[in-house]
Amino acid sequence: MKFTRKAAPAAVAALALTLTACAQSDRDTGDDAASGGDVKDTITFGAAGAPELFDPFYATDGETFRVTRQMMEGLVGIKPGTAEIEPELATSWEPSADGKEWTFKLREGVKFWDGEPFNAEAVCYNFERMFDQNEVAAGGPAGYWADVMGSFKSDAANALYQSCAASDDMTAVVKISRSTSKFPTALSLDSFSMQSPKALKEGDANNVTKQGEGFGYPAYSKNPVGTGPYKLDKYDEANKTVTLVRNDDYWGDKAKTAKLVFKIIPDEATRRQELEAGSIDGYDLPNPADWGGLKSSGNNVLVRPAFNILYMGLNPEKNPKLKDLKVRQALYYALNRDQLVKTQLPEGATVATQFMPDTVSGYNKGLQPYAYDVEKAKSLLKEAGAEGMTLQFAYPSEVSRPYMPNPQKIYEALRADLEAVGIKVTVVTAPWNGGYLDTVDNGGYDAWLLGWTGDYDSPDNFIGTFFANLKANDFHTSATSYGAQLSKDLTDADAIVDETERAAAYEKINQQIMEQDLPGLAISHSPPALVVSNKVKDLVASPLTAETFASVTVSK
Repeated sequence: MKFTRKAAPAAVAALALTLTACAQSDRDTGDDAASGGDVKDTITFGAAGAPELFDPFYATDGETFRVTRQMMEGLVGIKPGTAEIEPELATSWEPSADGKEWTFKLREGVKFWDGEPFNAEAVCYNFERMFDQNEVAAGGPAGYWADVMGSFKSDAANALYQSCAASDDMTAVVKISRSTSKFPTALSLDSFSMQSPKALKEGDANNVTKQGEGFGYPAYSKNPVGTGPYKLDKYDEANKTVTLVRNDDYWGDKAKTAKLVFKIIPDEATRRQELEAGSIDGYDLPNPADWGGLKSSGNNVLVRPAFNILYMGLNPEKNPKLKDLKVRQALYYALNRDQLVKTQLPEGATVATQFMPDTVSGYNKGLQPYAYDVEKAKSLLKEAGAEGMTLQFAYPSEVSRPYMPNPQKIYEALRADLEAVGIKVTVVTAPWNGGYLDTVDNGGYDAWLLGWTGDYDSPDNFIGTFFANLKANDFHTSATSYGAQLSKDLTDADAIVDETERAAAYEKINQQIMEQDLPGLAISHSPPALVVSNKVKDLVASPLTAETFASVTVSK
């Protein structure tokens, strides 16, 4: 994902999906497991950045979500180690025949940390709170709601969300304007966590203001109230630590460790040094070049399943030669992606055949990768009258992404491939947050490197994000002969209620994108990792980077 935010198929059933909660585990849930003689009472994890706030609804970055995920819960959760949804605060859900009304049966016996009951009234209060945003929040930090629901109460006619009603104390009925593949899967996003209505009211939670180039948040954002296994103890900005403590009144299995500390260490090399010194127990996104050394030092490198895509974007509006399919195909045949995956990406990376990973419903298993074929690339360029064409090709600096661990090295390999078929590459670079993303959004490059990590399991979250909005997409498909039809096809597919029929429609679209349209070049899928000491037990790596720590222990 380009926006710093952050399930295998099982998202939404055709006409009726009901998932029932598993029986509560019989495992030891008392303090003995957390405070016994063989384990520490504190987990310390190295975070790359500080959280801006603790209200997940207004959060937009992975470091904030890493913290709030331990404290907050949603109606729908994520099965550990996968991208599949599972019951969380809702024990089951069922859609109407047209997919526009969803009935959620809620978990009994749950309370917010302030003692307030979790019930259908609380669920509907949360939905209405999220829906009713002021102009400042709607145009800024409430971005996840806008991405999923389309608009807010001020523009209710164009919103996906329509209403929420409590049919009884433990049943909430949510109405949406159309059937969509992303509902209810998108409710697994941290931004849609349930929070205490009493605390939200008392903390004036929606009072977001503009402050210079950023935003000002109400007091509630520093002291939220959720239902999760950990709750906020303190944020020590001077010592750069966030401390969470176990919620002893949690409805499920209690956290195995009494305290969870996130130590903010921006430099990756310093995080590694602190891990090896024993002052932290783990950290995220170790450099793939360090994986071997970390393992040999006795640490565990936990590799996440790849739920991402690296691609080379193309802008036919900026460079008209890219409007010719033969030119776009020539660029693809020119790229030695097998070699790129072997030399520049971590173990487990694969060559992409389409713009989504194979765990997402709608993935077309019949598609084969474009072959590396220098002569075919040259021939297609000649047929298109584009021999010796100039291509402005950009890459980002000052960044490492899960799908692109070293942008410059990846870029240099692809640039060499393009030059080998006679293309004159104009090299351009800019800092990730210092002009690169803005220039991509504003159509300033002919071609560029970028990628996407999925937020949840839905084809709409991948190819829908890229191509469904004809008027606003980085690939500028509005300048092509196929863009309008592709946009319509994606919108129509997303609205199909029957899951099998919808998956088949997306498979067809994936074939169309790769064989007929080729708006950009899907490069690879790359598994990111996190690393922990060998004293850490039961931390499960998540393809969504959605790890939870309640089950984790650290031996002394």
